[in-house]
Amino acid sequence: MAQGNINFDHETRGWVDLIPPRSPRLKLTSNLEAKWLVIGAGFTGLSCARRLAKINPNDQIILIDAREIGQNASGRNSGYAVAHSHFFGVYKESQLSQYQRVDRINQVGLNSLRSLVAENNIACDFKDTGIYHAAADNNSSKECDDFIDYLEKREINHTPLSQEQLQKHLGTKWYQKGVKVENGALVQPAKLVFGLADNLPSNVTLYENTPVLKMTVDKTNKLVVPNATITAEKVIMACNYESLAHGQPKQRVVGVTLSGSITRVLGKDELEKLGNQSSWGVLSLHRGGATVRLTADGRISIRNTAEYNNHRLLTDRQLLKRQAIHRKAFDNRFPQLSHVSFEHLYSGVEGVSANKTNIFKKLSNSLYFAGCFNGSGITKGTAFGMGIAEYVCDHESSLVSDCLATAKAGWLPPRPVLDVGAWFITRQRFIGVGKDR
Repeated sequence: MAQGNINFDHETRGWVDLIPPRSPRLKLTSNLEAKWLVIGAGFTGLSCARRLAKINPNDQIILIDAREIGQNASGRNSGYAVAHSHFFGVYKESQLSQYQRVDRINQVGLNSLRSLVAENNIACDFKDTGIYHAAADNNSSKECDDFIDYLEKREINHTPLSQEQLQKHLGTKWYQKGVKVENGALVQPAKLVFGLADNLPSNVTLYENTPVLKMTVDKTNKLVVPNATITAEKVIMACNYESLAHGQPKQRVVGVTLSGSITRVLGKDELEKLGNQSSWGVLSLHRGGATVRLTADGRISIRNTAEYNNHRLLTDRQLLKRQAIHRKAFDNRFPQLSHVSFEHLYSGVEGVSANKTNIFKKLSNSLYFAGCFNGSGITKGTAFGMGIAEYVCDHESSLVSDCLATAKAGWLPPRPVLDVGAWFITRQRFIGVGKDR
């Protein structure tokens, strides 16, 4: 397997740029042999390495990332650590076991993060008070009713909200109705991933800026990085869409590029116009709707574009065009703050499968893969990282069983058909979005 292009994008990184810089770990520059190698130091890879280290306290765990911590999807997402996934459409009793299985995985990830944040005093603005889901248009209002019915039948703690109530909470009357799911957390994603990387067990060695150029899979795996070679007995790929986008015989994942803008810090008088909550996060009840947050440090972030861009971040020119879409959505929701400027502009790539499932798979006796979270990688990615570590160590657990029960990702056609299909499918998520964008 070969990585086709190591000239990674380094555009403005959004959440990373909001906090003091971190000194990256050294890149690998000499050959080494390892029993355990984890590729990818996002939420999944960090979780996997930590769990491997606990199961194998006398072994050295090697963790590598092609970029610096926070430059990948883990540092570019909007910071929602969900406990309960939103399944679009009406509640189906026949799917109850599936609903429960997914939420058990989410809860494992959320509980792990809660513990790690507390035990290591990770200052990541972790707010464990729930997540809003809101509808601004007729299509999403129907979805809101279906979601509330789902929550009621599942006996999940929630609070339905009218337009007036949402305005009191959030300071906007743009939404027709909504619901707050009381379980779930918000984080500053770059702070969280920095804190997790800087508090790894002593038997985990992290190398940054160490992309895999080539990998040969056999009884032992040989990997070539720019300045060295790694020989590993067991390899776990936790690199989102990238490992399957370069060299796998059957394509299962594509990278969809999203973009968002973050305002300057709001003044006290401006914050007083934003309802009675000090910080909050809103997920749209339309697939293509805007994700909006008031952060703990007094900024508003908004993300509402998604497109197929050949697995790449957006260029500066593309980003500026997308920011006009962010601006319109912001002004619609907060006309009282239309004078507030955006200070940061960024994009990120999420792994998406054709049938919106995840991947948890043994590829050979020495090669494993966990990834493709369709935009919900904080909790699910954390849990999958723990699960794949247990799986490769032959540990039986309810988590491994739940992860193994994940539906197989559908096959995707080769390029150029893939490019056309991915572009078309990504555009479809915005059908009927209306005021929710």
